[in-house]
Amino acid sequence: MEYTYDLIIVGSGPAGYVGAIKAAQLGLNVAIVEKGVMGGTCLNQGCIPTKSMIHSSHLYHEIKLASRFGIHVDKVDFNFDEIHARKNQVVLQLRKGVEQLMKANKITVLHGTGKILAAHQVEVDGELHTCQNIVVATGARPARPPIPGIKLENVVTSDELLLENGKWFNRLLIIGGGVIGVEFAGVYQDLGAEVVIVEALDRIIATQDREISQNLSMILKKQGVSIHTSARVESMEQGENGILVNIKKGDVVETLETDGVLVAVGRSPNTQGLFAEGLDLNLQRGYIPVNERYETQVPGIYAIGDVVAGSIQLAHNASSQGINAASIIAGEKPPVRADIVPSCIYTNPEIATVGLTADEAKEQGMNVKVGKFLMSANGKTMISMGERGFIKIVADSETEKVIGAQLMCERATDLLDSLTLSLIQGLTVREMLQVIRPHPTYTEAIGEAAEDWFGHAIHIAPRRR
Repeated sequence: MEYTYDLIIVGSGPAGYVGAIKAAQLGLNVAIVEKGVMGGTCLNQGCIPTKSMIHSSHLYHEIKLASRFGIHVDKVDFNFDEIHARKNQVVLQLRKGVEQLMKANKITVLHGTGKILAAHQVEVDGELHTCQNIVVATGARPARPPIPGIKLENVVTSDELLLENGKWFNRLLIIGGGVIGVEFAGVYQDLGAEVVIVEALDRIIATQDREISQNLSMILKKQGVSIHTSARVESMEQGENGILVNIKKGDVVETLETDGVLVAVGRSPNTQGLFAEGLDLNLQRGYIPVNERYETQVPGIYAIGDVVAGSIQLAHNASSQGINAASIIAGEKPPVRADIVPSCIYTNPEIATVGLTADEAKEQGMNVKVGKFLMSANGKTMISMGERGFIKIVADSETEKVIGAQLMCERATDLLDSLTLSLIQGLTVREMLQVIRPHPTYTEAIGEAAEDWFGHAIHIAPRRR
């Protein structure tokens, strides 16, 4: 049978468009389906707009504290609409870049809502297209739990806070202390809002290293954020002066008043209405299970990114899956090590992790040691007056191989790259010490943490008086 395309990818987020480009570069005739704008959640309602707002709010916060550096500013103010205008400009410029990449790589863009009818058939707004392979890359959307009052006007998800001019609230209550919750807490707190976080688990960012979680909690509280852990939102109702949020901690119910509520409790897969009736992909709560080659149970249909069951919902992870899936379909060996996925959180200070924590390693029966360096002794951190932080390196006690790293410091998200490479290359802590790291830099702290692993760190953090 002759097909119109070698590959049709449904969804143009970081999984879809990166996979499409890779497939086209490998010689496949590719089409990509998008019902909205190019770039998916990451570019339009996630990573990029969030980080643009974080940059603006942090810059405002820094300028207010400029006198610490001998710089005196008479009046500091912010314009929320202009912050969003800048964010929109960044998003538009990057979106145009993605669109240009589609043209440059001769990828056909099918605008409209896609529906997968069978293994080799995709319908886009009523028009049938045939292909040898299909890749599902439709991603996920913010989840809305069935809490009474969830549909009140000023109860929103991250989508509403990021689209166009967003929404400003003088008082913001955030349901969920995960990555999205703590990042938005930082933005609104920096801009002067009263922020409350309500988290059902016993600590915020509970998937991270416990010390990181505790440290961030202390910093946020110091900045004025109120944090309620082991607490659940029971209901919400519109009051005379704001939204009344009833939270339950143990047997005690407390009512908090706020102007707006951000619901940040996770995401749901975009698979509703995606498949024709009778096409069974064995969905798990809407997510698509795949094997190690990204194949679904239907031959010829693959799935990548946030829509995959059990997948780590990070843009760079989705992109790596796009590259690997495209390579597999083209008959090539997957080039990316998809088993080692770095994670970043853009709080102040930043958080970045890769591999195993010491606790996770011990749970797996491994004997490990940890090297740790406090950033209060790092020259670059002192110069920038960075917040309290540290770098930890986890390595096997016998082989000395690095199996994990946890960073909480200025530029942590940029520093993580070399540590991720250490895991991929199977480097030992001793081999990491062969590198001459320039001075003064944040990256010196990686060497100091490695020295501490052997018990002979060079710089010692000054004692607080």
